[in-house]
Amino acid sequence: MPHDTPLIATIVAGLGLAFVFGALAQRFRFPPLVGYLLAGVAVGPFTPGFVADQALATELAELGIILLMFGVGLHFSLKDLMSVRAIAVPGAVVQITVATLMGMALSWAMGWSIGGGLVFGLALSVASTVVLLRALQERRLMDTERGRIAVGWLIVEDLAMVLALVLIPAFASLQTGNGDVAAADPLAARFGLGLTGVLLLTFAKIGVFMAVMLLVGRRLIPWILHYVAHTGSRELFRLAVLAIALGVAFGSTKLFGVSLALGAFFAGMMLGESPLSQRAAQESLPLRDAFAVLFFVSAGMLFDPASIIREPWPLLATLFIILFGKSLAAFLIVIAFRHPVSTALTISASLAQIGEFSFILAEIGGATNLLPKAGRDLILAGAIISIMLNPLMFAALDWLLPRLEHRRADVAARPAPKPAEIPVTPLTEHTIVVGYGRVGRLVGEALQQRGHAFLAVETSEDILKQLKSAGIETITGNAARSNVLRATNPSAAHALVIAIPEAFEAGQIVEQARAANPALHIVARAHSDAEVEHLKSLGADMVIMGEREIARGMIEELDTRPPDPAPELVPQRTESVQARAERSAPWLDV
Repeated sequence: MPHDTPLIATIVAGLGLAFVFGALAQRFRFPPLVGYLLAGVAVGPFTPGFVADQALATELAELGIILLMFGVGLHFSLKDLMSVRAIAVPGAVVQITVATLMGMALSWAMGWSIGGGLVFGLALSVASTVVLLRALQERRLMDTERGRIAVGWLIVEDLAMVLALVLIPAFASLQTGNGDVAAADPLAARFGLGLTGVLLLTFAKIGVFMAVMLLVGRRLIPWILHYVAHTGSRELFRLAVLAIALGVAFGSTKLFGVSLALGAFFAGMMLGESPLSQRAAQESLPLRDAFAVLFFVSAGMLFDPASIIREPWPLLATLFIILFGKSLAAFLIVIAFRHPVSTALTISASLAQIGEFSFILAEIGGATNLLPKAGRDLILAGAIISIMLNPLMFAALDWLLPRLEHRRADVAARPAPKPAEIPVTPLTEHTIVVGYGRVGRLVGEALQQRGHAFLAVETSEDILKQLKSAGIETITGNAARSNVLRATNPSAAHALVIAIPEAFEAGQIVEQARAANPALHIVARAHSDAEVEHLKSLGADMVIMGEREIARGMIEELDTRPPDPAPELVPQRTESVQARAERSAPWLDV
């Protein structure tokens, strides 16, 4: 067996160090993505010690790009984009334009070409999907108007970057030493097309590819997935998802000349229309995450830490564009569309970093000789530092918002509402339902059928609208906050149902509600024995764990079912059940 195994060494070193540095980053409350990039720096050619094979790392990174873009396509929601299109589409386009122009101005000052400046500016204009979504989820902003605008804005940015990934190779032909514009495309070279012809041919290829995907792939890909699902093989289903992602990406590149990223994005988008898309995302997630980590490690290998010392001023200028330049542009755009200051600040903080697409653009810019090595270093350094500073931007936002609201209220001669001034419900002997998702909705419907008075505490604006249209009293906010819980009038309530799955917040609610009303009947939910004990220790009367209730229901079904009077038929019935189980693939959640 050969001992020289550079592929295995690269994977082991990349994943191993990514885990170590990612865990350290998480320990110090930074996104793990920072650790992955630093792991790449550690195994790169610019730091002492072990140096991974950069050529192999680049190919592994290509797989990471394919699976990363496949995941973006799976979660792409045209419905979410259309709901905020009035602000997200023009806002993102203007913000990308402003940030790109600022990046081009900086590149011009450093003497780069126009093409290099364009790639550099585009790389600084697009935020990280991973970092933005995590920041919104941690602050429970995903279901708010601010969160939807931020996600819609991000979708427009992603679509613009997907288009850029296709057009950059065409523009790169301008930078060829012999001036042959068509050199980048064999078909264009054969017919002697100029720049306009190359661009038209590129758009024609994209159009044909999109038509094939919409007319054929839209039906064929979900059909394949459904066929495989009904074989009952989990391994085959997982393999089918990966084969579709990699096969469409590779085939689109060979047949239509589009990028691997665009092919993978469309494969994910077509698959996203299937009812099995959620399960497909779950099944492909482990491998997708692993290769995405290797992609970030590969990006970190390209970064020369000494460039920070050699050229500190360009780095500071790059950080200014990322943290303040494009954020200020986004803030002014949102204000111009007459949205609240809180929304404008949230969008600004969300966009004050760069990530995945920036790395992809940097690699393509380097591969096409558009972007100089110094530009790639600035992009990578700007990404690492901006991702590390992004939590501080949101902390500053949390500190600034209450003060701005208070000052604006003073200027308008209206006192700022204090937390205690939230109106308290006049209901008495009622039930408080915290969280109106799948569990809370079932509880609420049962209370309605029995004629019991209740109110719902919820943060999702869509759910709140539905509740209000149904005539159900609601209170907006996080029930773990004392002013929100106080508004539910727990001292006069009959019962409290905590239907949210977060045990930490549920514990805060239980503790405060028990202090307000020792006689209140409190029912909560949990996902583990430790959560059950935690909530009971804080005062919950009953804590229901889903797995226990499922087992209890199964046992009750067995107890109530009479014994089969014909034992000789048991093997036949068992075989029928097994066959039906294999056909229906019980591990699928559709």
